[in-house]
Amino acid sequence: MAVDELDTRILRLLIEQPRTSVREYARILGVARGTVQARIDRLERDGVITATGPVLSPAALGHPVLAFVHIEVTQGHLDEVGDALAGVPEIVEAFSITGGGDLLTRVVARDAGHLEDVIQRLIQLPGVVRTRTEIALRERVAHRLLPLVEAVGRGST
Repeated sequence: MAVDELDTRILRLLIEQPRTSVREYARILGVARGTVQARIDRLERDGVITATGPVLSPAALGHPVLAFVHIEVTQGHLDEVGDALAGVPEIVEAFSITGGGDLLTRVVARDAGHLEDVIQRLIQLPGVVRTRTEIALRERVAHRLLPLVEAVGRGST
């Protein structure tokens, strides 16, 4: 899907000022409210905008430890293990991957002991062969999409 300059400007506002009204976005952009709403609707329909809820902090929810757990799965059991991972609340993301392991999960925990408990729970899932854990020390680049949006809007990617 093509994202033009106006789409880019709208997406920037949605990222930087998510609680602002469509009417205010229109005023800032100098276009009709209906134009902004139509663009937002199209961006949602095309899957560019996938969510509009708040971004939550696991650390503020009492889970400051972040780890990436690689999971090796018995051949033919990827779907079963993936479904079982959805039942572990400390897993905030899980991806099928290539390379070392079959799944990569993003896990949050209260402390190191809690992380070990979560990993032990993962190891006991039917179909899990082994895990490898890497603990994040410090976030160097926060999750962001605005630079990508701007590059796409300029046609440079």
